[in-house]
Amino acid sequence: MYTLAIDQGTSGTKTIIVDEQGTICAKATEPLTTLYLADGFVEQDPEGIYQNVLVSVEKCFRELQMSNGIRRENVNACGISNQRETFILWDKNGVPLHNAVVWQCKRSIDVCTQLKHLEASITRKTGLRIDPYFSGTKVIWLYQNDEKIRLAIDKGEAYFGTVDTWLLFKLTGNYFTDYTNASRTLFFNLETLSWDRELLAAFGCRN
Repeated sequence: MYTLAIDQGTSGTKTIIVDEQGTICAKATEPLTTLYLADGFVEQDPEGIYQNVLVSVEKCFRELQMSNGIRRENVNACGISNQRETFILWDKNGVPLHNAVVWQCKRSIDVCTQLKHLEASITRKTGLRIDPYFSGTKVIWLYQNDEKIRLAIDKGEAYFGTVDTWLLFKLTGNYFTDYTNASRTLFFNLETLSWDRELLAAFGCRN
């Protein structure tokens, strides 16, 4: 049995295929473009992220075939790691509502200042401080400044996810994440291990 590991990072995607003993049988990398915009805004193209992963995976499969004579059908499992606090909003058809907002982005500094009175409660529930580094405050910024996103959130038609969720949705049509990625959003309650409705409401997500 062989396992494909995808590491989708800020600067690119690395992929490796290992056997049951953990021996690396193939590896590949593919650089990813990041948009460094005015006022500390940092974004990436969501479709570009997805295509970046596909290219890196395809390179890895080709190396597996050429160097080891092993076909892609022999890869039985796949794991994904990702750039964590970077997030994407998309609609039910998988169409992005905005560029991915990268963890480095500073657009929500003012939002963080406005939310400081909630910090004790939010830290108690999430284990995080209010900071532009995390997704939640940047979702508020998008809600306040992008009408399309505001309407989609108000109608309950916006999908939110870190990069792992986006990739899973694109690859399988399913909407999943795990606790470790959810815990970096400011939406996830560590006490109940679930999305917290009060936190979502505090961050402007009504549905």
